[in-house]
Amino acid sequence: MSISEADQKQLLALARGSIRAHLTGEAIPSLEGASPLLCENRGVFVSLHRRGHLRGCIGYLEAVKPLGQSVVEMAAAAAFHDPRFRPLGKEELADLDVEISVLTPMQRLEKVENIEVGKHGLYIEKGSCRGLLLPQVAVEYRWDRTKFLEQTCCKAGLPPQAWKDPDTRIYTFTADIFSDHPAAAGSRK
Repeated sequence: MSISEADQKQLLALARGSIRAHLTGEAIPSLEGASPLLCENRGVFVSLHRRGHLRGCIGYLEAVKPLGQSVVEMAAAAAFHDPRFRPLGKEELADLDVEISVLTPMQRLEKVENIEVGKHGLYIEKGSCRGLLLPQVAVEYRWDRTKFLEQTCCKAGLPPQAWKDPDTRIYTFTADIFSDHPAAAGSRK
């Protein structure tokens, strides 16, 4: 899966336009004339950063809606409904960086040795507890495989060592990751 530069720009514009529309009362960006990729059902997360700090991150783990529509919805959700943060204010829009992670389908992991830090994201579930960390998180914090597993367990509300429990299910996925941050050097995998 590779997303063209034109589609990346359109998705980033949709995300930023969605946030702006919610702040100003403008119309939500139209998906009319969108490329075929934006009409495909894809899992996607929209992450917002302001001055280098996370400001919101919400997404669809599974491909439940067309990519363009999902980006519009998840950008607004990340800006205004991430329970970890207060809703975004107009004054924050100017220095807000938008990052989009378009996910591949999840694969059940059989051996933790197959996890490639920097390539794979993790999704862990045990009982009603679930947690996900995107591939770029482990790189950002310089985690090794074990720390990545432990932190994903913590995100799920589980003890750090829960990944060793045979009742814990671990899934991996990859993502096309791109941002409108000026320092971002194109797409990351």
